[in-house]
Amino acid sequence: MLPRLVEDCKSLLPSGFIFQQDGAPAHTAKLAQNWIATNCSDFIENDEWPPDSPDPNPLDYHVWGAMLECYKTFQPEPNTINELKKVLQTIRDDLLQNSGNKAILSFVKRLRGCVKAWGGHFEQ
Repeated sequence: MLPRLVEDCKSLLPSGFIFQQDGAPAHTAKLAQNWIATNCSDFIENDEWPPDSPDPNPLDYHVWGAMLECYKTFQPEPNTINELKKVLQTIRDDLLQNSGNKAILSFVKRLRGCVKAWGGHFEQ
């Protein structure tokens, strides 16, 4: 998913962007950090992100929850790792087409909430 995300960012923001991740173990892994450093011109490294900072990341506040809800209703349930991968790819593709815009539109609202709270905790 990361290569596709970075490709989309480069396409949508040709003048540049700053890539940010959170402290999830998969994001702080050396392999992930090296890939991001190689493929993103500017990014916030895992040790530079404040530990209690609000997280406005659309993946965290929308995509993972939406994928889980879709998965709970998916029939038939996958029985193997390969079936699970296919189901998750199908859900991801549908989600990106159908509700990705919803997450993007709410992003501005979340950023405004973050600024209003001076970077502290806020509810959306």
